[in-house]
Amino acid sequence: MEKSKRVAAISMDIYWSDIGSWDSLYDVLDKDEKGNVLLGNVVAKDTKNSLILGNKKLIASVDLQDLVIIETDDAILITKRGSTQRVKHIVEELKAKNRIEALEHRRVYRPWGEYTVLEEGERYKIKRIVVKPGAKLSLQMHYHRSEHWVVVQGTAKVTIGDKVMYVHENESVFVPKSTPHRLENPGKVPLEVIEVQNGEYLGEDDIVRLEDLYGRKVDV
Repeated sequence: MEKSKRVAAISMDIYWSDIGSWDSLYDVLDKDEKGNVLLGNVVAKDTKNSLILGNKKLIASVDLQDLVIIETDDAILITKRGSTQRVKHIVEELKAKNRIEALEHRRVYRPWGEYTVLEEGERYKIKRIVVKPGAKLSLQMHYHRSEHWVVVQGTAKVTIGDKVMYVHENESVFVPKSTPHRLENPGKVPLEVIEVQNGEYLGEDDIVRLEDLYGRKVDV
């Protein structure tokens, strides 16, 4: 809307905050008797006037004051209250260094569903893939990695080379390098798959799309 030329304004007598920072979020949320906003799995000891937002890990604070601590799937932010807007300088530094944290999230949404990176290390990456009912990934191949799929929930229709098979809960299938393959959900419930990648290069740009339903670029 900031760039639109088709905007009308009406005067209103209301309170407004766009909550554009962690500081402004602290301002609008209810505090406990020590002035803290504690959300998620948080244990605070002798902590005052702080915003602590937990996601998955336990956050324990001791003898702290006027801090903002935010834990997400991607990173942990720790800063003084009043300085949260300066996080943009951290983002600029990460981008300048081509850090993966500035380029992609651990949880990524796609037209067919989503995936979350659970763990990664040298020569391996583990993902949780969720495919919406009736959706399918592109027909694709990888030059540098193989994949092992384990179905946790639902039924997967799997194409590997010229073979098409159905893989059910607690069953698995192996996808070799340089082999065209596709994962799709023919059922009526979300398909959940654990994917284990192995290879010398595991970047998301090692995808050669052969067919795609969602208008994304096809490489061949």
